[in-house]
Amino acid sequence: MTPCRNILVVRADRMGDVVLTVPSIRALKQAFPRARVSVWLDASTKPLLDGLPFIDEILTEDKGRGWRGYLAFIAALRRRKFDLAVIFHTKHRTNGACVLAGIPARLGYKNAKFGWMLSRPVEDRRHWGEKHEAAYCLDLLRTLGVVSTDLTLELARDAAAEAWADAFVREKMQDAPFLLIHADASCATRCWPAASFARLIDLLAGTGLKIVLVGGREAKACARDILAMTAQPVMDLTGTTTLARLVSLFRCARAVVSNDSGPVHVAAAVGVPVVSIFLRRQPGINPERWKPLGPLTRIVLPPSGAEVVVDRRNRIVSGRLDAITPAQVLAALKEIPGVLEAI
Repeated sequence: MTPCRNILVVRADRMGDVVLTVPSIRALKQAFPRARVSVWLDASTKPLLDGLPFIDEILTEDKGRGWRGYLAFIAALRRRKFDLAVIFHTKHRTNGACVLAGIPARLGYKNAKFGWMLSRPVEDRRHWGEKHEAAYCLDLLRTLGVVSTDLTLELARDAAAEAWADAFVREKMQDAPFLLIHADASCATRCWPAASFARLIDLLAGTGLKIVLVGGREAKACARDILAMTAQPVMDLTGTTTLARLVSLFRCARAVVSNDSGPVHVAAAVGVPVVSIFLRRQPGINPERWKPLGPLTRIVLPPSGAEVVVDRRNRIVSGRLDAITPAQVLAALKEIPGVLEAI
């Protein structure tokens, strides 16, 4: 391919997917150091990457304006005269926008969501779950001659959010070590029961770790259930923090315990120890593809035969959400150096 001067990376989906694309964005900039690299993100995930040195611009669509906002965004893309779009989020609206914006080279996964609009379609094998999602993203770049195996994650820092997190640790936690628990997920089949989280909190009593619940507004109900099932003191921050503040709070935590969901990748990216609870192991939604990356991460799996199995509509056909015990999660925390060594 001719050297690219103006590259658009498309990753307009969820938090975890965005984090796991960072190694590929960095590899693109290293391969084309003189190119301008812009990234199309959903506005909700912009704080994760805003300020990384290998990204020149972040673009977001005003979805509140409906189709008018979509057309205005396409016009903005057209004005920038991109010569290459690397489309990691291959959907009807993203593929269509890149064509309508007049981007001549369009690399992405061949699928039924306007995959025929790509100038360089690549077979999509991600549903087999044979390797990690971050590695799949890097594989897509091989079509451009960009070869990298560096899966190191990194996220942007927000000065105001960092100051807020420092004040939170000093004033609310009184500089004591604390554990963050994220008990939510985008799909109920990935959610460990509230009773299991509550029992884990009970097992952590006496360790000196304070417990803080985090998550978006949708996590409030689960947080209420957990609080109702434990007598231990727990701070509930669900629905109260911005994404930038959550990233900074992760940096200050002793460890993070979470369902298999986007925050585990955020935690791994900032280097905090993280334990991820995996209830499902089917190809494509398995830990081989979605586990958190890094030496301070652990995953906890159900016993063989007790895994949650879902159909194409994400309905549970077998397995149990409570197949993983709180003792297993506690044991995983103990395995990570410096987290619970005193127990």
